[in-house]
Amino acid sequence: MNRIAVFALLAALSFSWSIQVKAQSDGVATYARQSAQLDKKAAKDYRKARKKSAKEQRKSLKKANHHNGKRTPASTHLRG
Repeated sequence: MNRIAVFALLAALSFSWSIQVKAQSDGVATYARQSAQLDKKAAKDYRKARKKSAKEQRKSLKKANHHNGKRTPASTHLRG
């Protein structure tokens, strides 16, 4: 009989402790985890934008050099 009473008391206490734990906010740990995830995403987006910008600059420079350079017609190369 005593064992059943102790077990019931223990079960009731564990249940009440679990309710209190869930009622509390996650606090600093959750905020830190979410902040780290957002920082990682922002860094990835920044790298992606920088890479795209560099690619566009290379492409425009190549295009500018292609049209401004003196090019000889292909027929002059064949007359050797």
